[in-house]
Amino acid sequence: MIDREFIKRKIDLIEQNLQRLTELKGLTFDEVAKDFFKYSALKLVLMEIIGRAIDINEHLIAEISEKDTRTPLSYRETFLSLVDFKILPEEFAAEISKSAGFRNAIVHDYNNLDKYIVYTTIDESIVQYTQYCHYIIDYLDSHNY
Repeated sequence: MIDREFIKRKIDLIEQNLQRLTELKGLTFDEVAKDFFKYSALKLVLMEIIGRAIDINEHLIAEISEKDTRTPLSYRETFLSLVDFKILPEEFAAEISKSAGFRNAIVHDYNNLDKYIVYTTIDESIVQYTQYCHYIIDYLDSHNY
């Protein structure tokens, strides 16, 4: 059974982190990149947003799918799987699923992580994850969960 309260808590936390991203968006690249704490906060906020969306995806897939449905093997696939359940549009899912790989790069702290690329994901993350939250809430509302 889909746990609307679980999903709503996750969405509320995503929305709080999107607000934090908006605050970081007001800083220049140099202000973020040269400040250990600001850069670390940016990475953490991005990681949390993506991780919470993956939690939502996994919950929805576990509750909606049939017993014989193949479980997604990767975090990226959890976004793509939501297309099958008509929760996310295909093109949107293909784009936002790329953030799962980005999350993995942050989590595993690859040495070649480019600070500028991390910084430039702020705008895209705000847009994508705001839309993601709308799609999830719309799905829950339309199915009376």
